[in-house]
Amino acid sequence: MESAPCPTTPRWNVDRPFLTGRFHQEIRPSSNTQTAGGVKGIASDSFRNRGSQNSVGYYHNSVQELLVIEDLLSAMVGIEGRYISIKRVRGKDCQVAFQVDASMDLALQEMAKRIFPLCENFLAISQFVELRSQFKNGLVNHAFAAALRALLLDYQAMVAQLEHQFRLGRLSIQGLWFFCQPMMGSMHALSIVIEKASANDLSGSAVLNLLQSQAKAMAGDNAVRSLLEKMTQCASGAYLRILERGLCVWVHACARANVSFSLPLFYRWVYEGVIDDPSGEFFIAENKLLQKESLTQDYDAKFWQQRYSLKDGIPSFLTSAAGTILTTGKYLNVMRECGRNVQVPISENSKLTSFGSNHHYLECIKAAYDFASGELLNLIKEKYDLMGKLRSLKRYLLLDQGDFLVHFMDIARDELLKRPDDISVEKLQSLLDLALRTTAAVADPCHEKLTCCVERSSLLNRLGTLSDLEYGMKNLLSTPEVQKPVSDGNDQTEPVSVTGLETFSLSYKVQWPLSLVISRKALTKYQLIFRFLFHCKHVNRQLCGAWQVHQGVRAFNKLGTTISRSSVLCRSMLKFINSLLHYLTFEVLEPNWHVMHNRLLTAKSIDEVIQHHDFFLKKCLKECLLLLPQLLKKVEKLKSICLQYAAAIQWLIPSLYIPKPETVESSSRLEKSKPRRSRHRIQELNLSPENTSVSDSVMKFEKEFNTELQSLRPILSSSSQAEPYLTHLAQCILGIGNDYIGY
Repeated sequence: MESAPCPTTPRWNVDRPFLTGRFHQEIRPSSNTQTAGGVKGIASDSFRNRGSQNSVGYYHNSVQELLVIEDLLSAMVGIEGRYISIKRVRGKDCQVAFQVDASMDLALQEMAKRIFPLCENFLAISQFVELRSQFKNGLVNHAFAAALRALLLDYQAMVAQLEHQFRLGRLSIQGLWFFCQPMMGSMHALSIVIEKASANDLSGSAVLNLLQSQAKAMAGDNAVRSLLEKMTQCASGAYLRILERGLCVWVHACARANVSFSLPLFYRWVYEGVIDDPSGEFFIAENKLLQKESLTQDYDAKFWQQRYSLKDGIPSFLTSAAGTILTTGKYLNVMRECGRNVQVPISENSKLTSFGSNHHYLECIKAAYDFASGELLNLIKEKYDLMGKLRSLKRYLLLDQGDFLVHFMDIARDELLKRPDDISVEKLQSLLDLALRTTAAVADPCHEKLTCCVERSSLLNRLGTLSDLEYGMKNLLSTPEVQKPVSDGNDQTEPVSVTGLETFSLSYKVQWPLSLVISRKALTKYQLIFRFLFHCKHVNRQLCGAWQVHQGVRAFNKLGTTISRSSVLCRSMLKFINSLLHYLTFEVLEPNWHVMHNRLLTAKSIDEVIQHHDFFLKKCLKECLLLLPQLLKKVEKLKSICLQYAAAIQWLIPSLYIPKPETVESSSRLEKSKPRRSRHRIQELNLSPENTSVSDSVMKFEKEFNTELQSLRPILSSSSQAEPYLTHLAQCILGIGNDYIGY
C-alpha cells in the first residue's frame, strides 16, 4: 500500500530556530566576515564571552563554583553559558559537545564534565522530538515524540527546581550532581534508542520493536526499564489508532453508558477489514493489483493468499496474533465486498487499555476473529448456498446424475467426433441446454450455471501444464512414448486423431464470494476428473455398441469360432472399463465426498472450508489415477485399444454377416428349401477370405489388450501396497483375462 502524500512542515518552523531549540546549531556570521557556507566550530564566541571581562580562573574557587553551577543549569536546557560553550562535532552536524573554560579549577572541571552527558542527551532528545514530529515520519514516531516531549517537560521542571534551590543558596555542585543522578540513566537509555532510530530511519513497528528490545536489555535497572515500557505503550497507542474502528456509534454508546476509554478499543482492520494507514506503518500490506475477479479466471490466482499479506516488520507483542489479525480483517473485507455491513458486538470487558503483560489484547483479537469467522461462514453457507453449489458440481462434473449425460452424448455425438478446432461450442451449448431441459436436471435451479467448453490439449498434456501437478507427471513425461508429444509450453503437439470426445469438458459459473472456495484452480481439478470420467463413459458406450453387434449375429455363434472369440474379448474389455468406472465413482468420489461434506458441516472458518475442499480434490485426483503417471499411461493405452476394437468390430462384423441386397431373395429361397444346410453356410463363411481378415483383427486386438493388461498387473500390484485404495481395483483387473483359458 502506497503511503499518502504528507503535508510539509511550515517554513517558519525552520527559519526561526529559537522556536525549535536549534539555535545552538545555527551558524551566525561575524560582523567583520560574511561566509557563504558557514564555519563549523564554536557557535558564537561573542555570545559565549558576553559579559566576561576576565577568565573564570581569575576568581576564587568558591566564586568559580557559583559561576559553573549557573552555566551548568543553562547547559542542562541547551543554552550556552559564559564559561561553558557548545560545539558541533566535526563530521557530525547533528551531534554537539560541551566544553568548559580551561582556566577553571580542575576539580570543578571534572564535576562539570560528569554532568555534560546529561546536557548532550537533552539536546539529542530535543532534536529528535523536533524532527520526528514532522508529518512524514508517521504516527508511531509522532506518539513516541509526544511521550519524549512530556518527559522533557518533567526534566525541565527538575532543572527549574534546581535553579530555585541555587537562587536560595542551597545548591552546591556536589548537590547538583546528586540530584541529576536519577535522570542520568533514563536520558542515556533514551539517547541510545533515538540514536539507533535516527541512524536506521526507523518508523512504525520497527520503533516499537526497538523500544521493547531496549527495555529487555535494561532489565537490571528497574526505573529505566519501566520508563522504556511506558514509552512503548505510548508509541503503541498510535499503532492502535491505525487499526482503530472509530465509529460514532461506539463513542456515543460509551458516553451514554458512562464508560471511559483512554485508548482506542477496536481496530479498524480487525473490526471493518479496512487498512487506514497513510504512513505505511501497518504490518499488513495490500496489493491492489490483485482483484477478486482473478479467482474465476486465473488458475494460479493468489488473491486470497496475497491480496493482504504480512510485512516483515511485525511488532514483537503482536507476533503471536499477527496471523489472526490478518485473517480477521480478510474475513471482514470479504463481507464488505459482498455489500454487508457487520458491526462487531462491543462489551465493556473488551476494553483494551494497553499492550500489557496480561495479554488481554489477545483475548480481544480472538473474540473479533471468532465473530468475523462465524459471520462470513454463515453468509457463504446460507445466503450463497455453498453446499448446494458443491452438490451441483458433484451432480454434473462428477457425473452423479447420469441421465442428462446419456442424452447429451446421443444428440451431440456427431459434433463431438470433430476435431477440437472444428467444433462449434455454441452448438454444443445449445445441445447441452436441451439435454438439461429434457431430463431430471431441469428440477435443479443451478443447472443454468452449467456451460460447456472444448480444450485444445489432451488430458495427459493438460496435466503436464499445471504447475502444482507437475510433480506427478515427471516420470510420465520422461518416458519415450509420452515425451515426444509433450513440450514445455502450451503449444503441445496433439495427435491428429484427437476429437472432441477427448477434449470436451463442462464448466460452472461461480460468483463472488463462492469463488474463494470454488476458484479457477478448484474448477480445473473438477474438469480434469470430468474429462477422465467422460472418456471412460464414451469407451463404455462404444464397447456396449460392439456387444450389441455381437448379439445381432448370435445365431452364427459357435464355440471356437471368430465371433465367439471376439465376444469373449468384448466382454473382458467391458469388465475392465466397468470395473474402472465402478472404482472411480463408488470407491473414490462417493466416499471422499461424504467425508468432505461432514467436515464442511463442522468447519469453523472459511479457511477450513477451503482446506477441506482442496484436500478432497487433491485426494480424488490422486485416487482417480490422474497423479499416478505409470498407471494413467497404461489405462489410457487400454482405453485406446478398446476404442479401436469397438470401431473395428462395428464395421467388420456387419459387413460380413449382413447379406447384400441382391442376394437377399436368393438366400431366403435357399433357406426355405434347404433349412438343414445352415450349418454348411456357417462353415463357408468361416472359410471365406473376409472372415479370415476378421479373425486376424480379433487376434491382433486380443494380443494387444492382453499384453497391456499383463503389463498393468505388476504395476498395479506394487502400487496397491503403497496406496491401499488401489487394492480393490487391482483385484478386479487382475481377474480379467481368465475367460481366455481354453482358447
